[in-house]
Amino acid sequence: MKKTAQLALLEAAIRKEGYSLRYEKGNFLGGDCRLREDRVVVVNKFLPIEGKLYTLARVIGKINPAGLTPDVGAIIDSMLNSGLFGRDNA
Repeated sequence: MKKTAQLALLEAAIRKEGYSLRYEKGNFLGGDCRLREDRVVVVNKFLPIEGKLYTLARVIGKINPAGLTPDVGAIIDSMLNSGLFGRDNA
């Protein structure tokens, strides 16, 4: 599966859980937060697609929603177990 298709699946999974998704510029990797009553996931828009995939996979893995599709589960497993990024951030 192409990385752009993987990104679209992860974005859809985040939105399905009631989170807003924002791509912003800055000196950060990204993550989830609460802004008043809103749940927001912020991703650095200047990251390469692998970084965006990793950030979204990390957030979905952290919130651990029920009913993930097998495709999304496989993407999360491959991103978090790939060793592409350090384990310190997970």
